Amino acid sequence: MTTTLASAAGTADTSERGQPADVFVAFGITGDLAKVMTFMSLYRLERRGLLDCPILGVAVDDWTVDQLKERARESIQGAGEQLDPKVFDRFADRLSYVAGDFSDPATYELVAQAIDGAESPVFYLEIPPFLFGTVVKGLSEAGLTKNARIVVEKPFGHDRASARELADELHQYIDESQLYRIDHFLGKMGTDEILYLRFANAMLEPLWSRHYLESVQITMAESFGVEDRGHFYDPVGALRDVVVNHLMQLVSAAAMEVPSSAQADTLKDAQVALFRAIADADPEHYIRGQYDGYREIDGVPPDSQTETYAALRLDIDNWRWSGVPFFIRTGKRLPATQTELRLVFKHPPRLGFWDDGERPEANQLVVKLDPTTGVRLVVDARRANAAAPARIELDMEFAEEGGEGAAPYEVLLHAAMVGDSKRFTRQDGVEEAWRVMQPLLDAPPPVLAYAPGSWGPKAADKLVAGHGTWHEPWIVS
Repeated sequence: MTTTLASAAGTADTSERGQPADVFVAFGITGDLAKVMTFMSLYRLERRGLLDCPILGVAVDDWTVDQLKERARESIQGAGEQLDPKVFDRFADRLSYVAGDFSDPATYELVAQAIDGAESPVFYLEIPPFLFGTVVKGLSEAGLTKNARIVVEKPFGHDRASARELADELHQYIDESQLYRIDHFLGKMGTDEILYLRFANAMLEPLWSRHYLESVQITMAESFGVEDRGHFYDPVGALRDVVVNHLMQLVSAAAMEVPSSAQADTLKDAQVALFRAIADADPEHYIRGQYDGYREIDGVPPDSQTETYAALRLDIDNWRWSGVPFFIRTGKRLPATQTELRLVFKHPPRLGFWDDGERPEANQLVVKLDPTTGVRLVVDARRANAAAPARIELDMEFAEEGGEGAAPYEVLLHAAMVGDSKRFTRQDGVEEAWRVMQPLLDAPPPVLAYAPGSWGPKAADKLVAGHGTWHEPWIVS
């Protein structure tokens, strides 16, 4: 179950792919994202033997290629990688650099000269979204987009209208099929893996429905806070930062119907059909929280109403899920860092097996996604060391079965290079996710304070009333 690039490359449907990239061009390569993620991911691809094209960095900084190589070395070592000199030398030999203003047509002429002869370029825009249109226009006017793939970072708008405006701007120059919207969450154990778990196992598939489930809980807990990111985080908040993208992708993986083929568009059609079945989120079933001390962070206004915690209920109006609420929560400065999907089963009838005061806990199936991956089955059974039946947990850590998995950006950058679009979102899916969340943006409830190290505002417990309680995430010590 752990994502490996070799297996992903081997099982992906190649009929929909374009040509493999013959050059990878990263706009914004001197920025923080490249320092934290990009260099490390490209280096690991080199180490795995999956990188086979030159890499051109483009940024406004007046750097030499030697400075770029040194930044790459520092970034890889700073990410905790054990640097193999031979691997790094191969990787560094791929690097070249163009300095220029993104609004200057001369920059794109320099890029064109640097990649002259490339027939299948991949342009990775690790830059703020307000620059996407500028760069794509520049590439188009320089004649570089005909057979290109354009990879862009989230956010894809800040509401439904702005997401549509951004897409309209980009679609002036490139087709939707050329646009790869990167979301690092989809590089983790994501849609492909959960769908396989659901539908390739006959004993599991029937369980994922209203016939057996009381509710579905999705938790994305983070023990850390906003720290020095106040200027970035405060205009965004938890709902826009992770719910409308990361966690809605997890909802789709958990709830969509089985795609009729492995083709990317078929999978995305199933995802969009699921999103269209989700009713607009109700502000009456939405709790916003803000941890104590957040307003003291540099860059955060003293009267900020931005949520660092969000809990909500979604209802899916289709045959499989009618009557099964999906409860979603995420927050910063919670007791643990863990992302999981938890199916909570209905209670069986009593039938004399237990006393009224000894009703067993509901069975649960837990898929743990981050920081490690695994599956847990929670059942009730008689035990030799207890006088009465008790909960037992059947656990499996994927790393123990499949070894170390690829890092999310490794998976996604490699997928972009080989033209496998399954892990990238399509515009109609983006718009539907914003449609579901738009009422929460239009009429947000007030933020409630919560103590760092707690599980958020107590008011969130009311969301799950009648459907049990919130379950603490499965944490492996």
